[in-house]
Amino acid sequence: MRKVVTGLLAAGIWLSTSCSPVASGQDPKMDSGYPIDAVGIREVKMTDHFWLPLIERIQQKTIAYAIEKCEEEGRMDNFLIAGGKMEGPVKGVMPFDDSDLYKIIEGASTSLISAPNPQLDRLLDSLISLIAVGQETDGYLTTWRTINPARPPAPWVKVLEGKRWESLEASHELYNAGHLYEAAAQHYHATGKSNFLDIALKNADLMVRTFGEGEGKIAAVPGHQIIESGLIKLYQITGRKDYLDLARYFLDHRGDPENHVLYGSYSQDHEPVIHQQEAVGHAVRAMYMYAAMTDIAAIGHDSAYRLAVDALWQNMVGEKMYLTGGIGARHEGEAFGENYELPNLTAYNETCAAIGSVYWNQRLFRLTGDSKYVDVIERTLYNGLISGISLDGVGFFYPNALESDGVYPFNRGACSRQSWFDCSCCPTNLIRFLPAMPELIYARQADTAYVNLFASSEARIPLSSNEVVLVQETNYPWEGSVRIKVAPAKPGTFTLKIRIPGWAKNEVLPGNLYHYRDSLNAAPEIRVNGVKQSYFLHKGYITLTQNWKSTNEIELTLPMQVRMVLAHERVAEDRGKASLEYGPLVYAVESTDQTTPFTDIRLTPGEHFDVRKMNNLLQGVNVIDGKGFRAIPYYAWANRGVSRMKVWIDLAQ
Repeated sequence: MRKVVTGLLAAGIWLSTSCSPVASGQDPKMDSGYPIDAVGIREVKMTDHFWLPLIERIQQKTIAYAIEKCEEEGRMDNFLIAGGKMEGPVKGVMPFDDSDLYKIIEGASTSLISAPNPQLDRLLDSLISLIAVGQETDGYLTTWRTINPARPPAPWVKVLEGKRWESLEASHELYNAGHLYEAAAQHYHATGKSNFLDIALKNADLMVRTFGEGEGKIAAVPGHQIIESGLIKLYQITGRKDYLDLARYFLDHRGDPENHVLYGSYSQDHEPVIHQQEAVGHAVRAMYMYAAMTDIAAIGHDSAYRLAVDALWQNMVGEKMYLTGGIGARHEGEAFGENYELPNLTAYNETCAAIGSVYWNQRLFRLTGDSKYVDVIERTLYNGLISGISLDGVGFFYPNALESDGVYPFNRGACSRQSWFDCSCCPTNLIRFLPAMPELIYARQADTAYVNLFASSEARIPLSSNEVVLVQETNYPWEGSVRIKVAPAKPGTFTLKIRIPGWAKNEVLPGNLYHYRDSLNAAPEIRVNGVKQSYFLHKGYITLTQNWKSTNEIELTLPMQVRMVLAHERVAEDRGKASLEYGPLVYAVESTDQTTPFTDIRLTPGEHFDVRKMNNLLQGVNVIDGKGFRAIPYYAWANRGVSRMKVWIDLAQ
């Protein structure tokens, strides 16, 4: 990062920053509409041996690496050129390059909450000052169009040349704004400074003046969604209802031919959102739109939006989700395929789509308190999401295939991980997302605390009538034993809800897209202060309501064994095959580990498997040894060079 800092100082961009709150003088903390709140990162201290090293790798290595890559490719220069501090044409090849810097700032801001770093804090102020240079006086901020509207990034010349707001289907002007708002909101919450928020609000005010109903306004919707959820976050900070109204306008008029020429199903613009029941088109765009629709359903108690997101979720999870939690079957259009269209070698499963799915499912959990959404989050987190980043933090998958022949260049021109991409949305989205992972672990509602994910951590959870500290100790996902110490601020009655994962209830995913070949040999057990408890599950949770005192310990045992998974018969490519799971992890066979010829590997129903921890392999993993093969966790494949790999393995006849 020193190179970037030095360059900014030389350009005179290290400016003073504002530490004042928003213009109203306070953060009114508008009601989110969600009955359940996540327990924020400030209240969660991670000690976990699985997640903490991954988060620290992002903080200590990947953020700096990505900033250097952005500098090499001219991301920072574009803001200086747009602001007249440098001369030259636009640099880079994508119209959404600005958003990469925003996502890095968002992830780094989140990092400042859990790992204060004065040097990083100052660097962010400098980057924010640079962004301010590229903003036009009326608030407009998309550098390539400011630099020369007639000369967009080279691959887009014939598509995007023109004035502001022309070609909204592909220009990404509103997409850039959405990531700006999300990043600025997080920076404000992390630091209390308004220097980035002021930039975002100035831009959002321009959007309010430009789009919507009324004389002189443009009737249109964004090509790539995310401005909607960004506007909602600004509304929640400022109380400005016109931000919420514009977010709803962009959603309400999608699929409305009287509002604009429709972009089609690729952009989920083929019919009104409340009538959509099948997940179609570009998977990332869909996730961001569905997340914003869920926000509207929550804030406005809107039953039409709620029914739509429920139908879309059922379709996605029941017919279009990969075993790893990945979504988006087709490289063409980075899109969902037809129902049950789930190829393996050519699977797309964009890393950004997995991240978007977690954002959406977390909203659905907060709306309903149903663990099925957390089951999808867990499956995605441990498999199809973290597979997007290498174990050293500087290699990436854009797509996440479930099979590789070592030849087909599925990863945007490569058949293994790449150090960066011209379209670098996935690496920067991982930076944005992973430091915020701890806020998925716990939640609260009135006098109820939820334990959703299992990771060693300490959480301070304010309840309506008390405050409780939960200390979780576990070696999950390698082992199924979880200890939770419960320490209330004062003795009192409240409720703990502890999630029993779907895999521990013989359910791969909600619905019948996949099923286990055999049932678990044992059921989960729970003890409170050493006494075994009988329980029934409500929405997937064990509910413990009692008068808690200062010395309480809960022991949860989730039985782990190797499971064979079969796919629905309509998934053509998986017929006659099975996959392996252990706990929440999907496994894969990689040619690097095999002594048997790769094409000869078979699974035999009823065969014996050995599971053992190998601390010196892939930073420490459980391996599964079967008859003539070894399987490793899917997320860890392709960290040892080019190889062959498959998740779905032929069954012996």
